[in-house]
Amino acid sequence: MAVPPSAPLPCSPFYLRRQAPCPQCSWGMEEKAAAGAGCREPPGPRGPPPSRALAYPWTTTTSSPAPCASSGSCDRIGSPSKFGPRSCLWRKQPGMGTCSFCWSGRSSMLRFTDGITNKLVACYVDEDMRDCVLVRVYGERTELLVDRENEVRNFQLLRAHGCAPKLYCTFQNGLCYEYMQGMALGPEHIREPRLFRLIALEMAKIHTIHANGSLPKPILWHKIHNYFTLVKNEINPSLSADVPKVEVLEQELAWLKEHLSQLDSPVVFCHNDLLCKNIIYDSTKGHVRFIDYEYAGYNYQAFDIGNHFNEFAGVNEVDYCLYPSRETQLQWLRYYLQAQKGMAVTPREVERLYVQVNKFALASHFLWALWALIQSQFSTIDFDFLRYAVIRFNQYFKVKPQVSALEMPK
Repeated sequence: MAVPPSAPLPCSPFYLRRQAPCPQCSWGMEEKAAAGAGCREPPGPRGPPPSRALAYPWTTTTSSPAPCASSGSCDRIGSPSKFGPRSCLWRKQPGMGTCSFCWSGRSSMLRFTDGITNKLVACYVDEDMRDCVLVRVYGERTELLVDRENEVRNFQLLRAHGCAPKLYCTFQNGLCYEYMQGMALGPEHIREPRLFRLIALEMAKIHTIHANGSLPKPILWHKIHNYFTLVKNEINPSLSADVPKVEVLEQELAWLKEHLSQLDSPVVFCHNDLLCKNIIYDSTKGHVRFIDYEYAGYNYQAFDIGNHFNEFAGVNEVDYCLYPSRETQLQWLRYYLQAQKGMAVTPREVERLYVQVNKFALASHFLWALWALIQSQFSTIDFDFLRYAVIRFNQYFKVKPQVSALEMPK
């Protein structure tokens, strides 16, 4: 697991220190039952979840754990008036692969079932969950896929610009942060013009964030090369016959880098994983916010948009017939460019971005197919990663001839 920063987070008053295990209750990453009476993981189905990262809808029931028998050894999150006089959150010793917590009195715990990267539990007192905090535990071997220290920096950066919830604390294998009110969207929602306009505006806002005076290099090629190296060196012997040979993938990677690098797509701060369930719509405020910043970082503008368009197809039940039509894309891109520029844009500007976006959507297929191959080898979550990798590779090769023939407007 990623090692936490050596000092408390500068924008968070809380930081979990190493503590002795609580003898009363625990919640394990392997989903074993807790040892203490009356303290257990909430029951619920384990079917294949519909998103790569974790979002907020749940299908489980609540439970009220017994009071912690060792509250004196816990680091507290929030004040006693908010979470009860003995509410606590703590973690086991390093290497045990678990994050444990316990709540007393009227508190409830809720296990979120969406997500195939990490595990997430909500802890709250009030039924409306307005006092809720979220505890996220990193998935098995996800340090191969995610730079956790960079994730924390991205979280802080987005929070400073009003684009992320509060980050309360970090620990060796997870985070604790504020629950964001609203509804996680599905493929049927992000096709609605009223909502995809809000999504385009929020993405344009995030794309204007600058951490410092100079822009770093895009992370796309570094990440793809890292994933490909893992597949080539560790997974290659066990690859399914349905997966392209490593030699073919190497040729495709070289073609992608040469072809896409010539498009002059600007480098901006990107979310890089904007699937439906990572978009929260707050109807009372009339806006959307993005969640889960594991893959965020500076990248090509067109990749972030093209990756989002690919997610119109869904994750659990993938259907690329739902990929946005040219008309929908042009309307979406017009909203985005007008928000970014603060003025009307020309049809040529929209068409130029349309070509860039659809070409970079190829890189999105390639990246997440490699990601899924790695997950198929190491993840303990119940999801058919190999099938998902095959779907993404198949779609890549299906649309490549048409997309590569697109020409930039003169």
